[in-house]
Amino acid sequence: MGATTSLASRQLSVTPGQAVEATVLVRNNGTLVDQFTMDIVGDSREWAEVTPRVMNLMPGQDGEVTVRFTPPRNSSVPAGQVPFGVRVLSREDPPNSSVAEGAVDVEPFMDLQLELSPKSSRCRTRAVHEVVVENSGNYPIPVEVVTNDPEEQLKLSLDHSTLTVQPGTSAFLKLRAKPYDRFLRGPDKRLPFGVTALAPDQPPVNMDGTVVQQQMLPKWLLPAAATVLAAAVVLAVLWFTLVKPTVQTAAREAGKSAAEEAQAELQEQANLAERRAVAAEEKANSAAKKVDEMAAGGGAGAGAAGAGGRGATTDDQGVDISNGSAVDFRITTDADAQPDPAEFESFTVPDGVIPADKTLVLTDIILQNPRGDSGTLAIKRGDDVLYATGLQNFRDMDFHFLEPWTFSPDQPLTVEVSCQLPGAPAPATGKCTPAVSFSGRLSGPTPS
Repeated sequence: MGATTSLASRQLSVTPGQAVEATVLVRNNGTLVDQFTMDIVGDSREWAEVTPRVMNLMPGQDGEVTVRFTPPRNSSVPAGQVPFGVRVLSREDPPNSSVAEGAVDVEPFMDLQLELSPKSSRCRTRAVHEVVVENSGNYPIPVEVVTNDPEEQLKLSLDHSTLTVQPGTSAFLKLRAKPYDRFLRGPDKRLPFGVTALAPDQPPVNMDGTVVQQQMLPKWLLPAAATVLAAAVVLAVLWFTLVKPTVQTAAREAGKSAAEEAQAELQEQANLAERRAVAAEEKANSAAKKVDEMAAGGGAGAGAAGAGGRGATTDDQGVDISNGSAVDFRITTDADAQPDPAEFESFTVPDGVIPADKTLVLTDIILQNPRGDSGTLAIKRGDDVLYATGLQNFRDMDFHFLEPWTFSPDQPLTVEVSCQLPGAPAPATGKCTPAVSFSGRLSGPTPS
């Protein structure tokens, strides 16, 4: 037959942190001695205790079981009714176990806490604090957060001031504190303020904080400026006493060395010019001696031919190149641009400048490339190249010959140009236009 149970009071009320007890009557309705085990079912089993948990009853015998409920004083058990059941299990007749049901009314309680982080801050223009509103009670609490400035030196603002905090949770608010006045230099100022949390039917919860206002100029600025100034003074002293004399000495030594090098180079050039002059003089003396020898061997007729008592100077073809009429002319070129540097265009002496029976004796040449063309220019005697140069190597360049160049009628003077890139501004035709000016004499055959 199992057991029957009855609960003395099905409605219980308890304040969190305290205890309430209920009595359960258990009767053995069977015909055998039976052992009964009691436990709690429902959400209250974590904070409920059954005494005793096991009892033995004779047939028809009654027994009492005490159930003690002690809900903790925190947010883990919300306020309101919590159903429970006292289950009685029969060892001899398990299918006929029974349950006595009831409910515990957990009363509400409030535990509102307020924190400020940090409690004290340092700033020059604005400080930021965090306000934490924590509800450790067992029901939602509507809260209003207000600030106060007892000395009226701060502008205080919250991102929001009204909120509802659920049990077992915390709300976070940003509090910005801005001093009304600023100062460049001076001691720190302590500016107190307060934060209050207001809830219905509950006393206010207060928290005090402080803003330490600092001077606008950093404290390290003046020492750093003094250090920099001292370093500047030290550097200036070092400059004028050590570095500058050393630099000046080095500069003087460098200038002296450069002057000595320049003087040596000028001396070397002077020596080279002197050697060239000596060589030219020796060459002239040799030529004069040769003329004298030719005059001595040629007899009176030859002596008469030389107005000064010397014979005429001739080339290897017997042409007198020591005198003649002066001649000046210019060969201008107009060469097409082409990529092959081996291809040349030839330009000759203008017609009528050199008679067919005259020999050209050149003593001076002026090369002109005013537009900066690129390519190659060559001066030829017949098929022989006497001089070749790159156009990019000169704009104006002149030559004076100690030993003149001679051009016989069968070995005419020509100028050849290989144009690779016309200079700027290039003509519309895209051609290179260097020119060569020539000066010399026109000589005829030596009289027999």
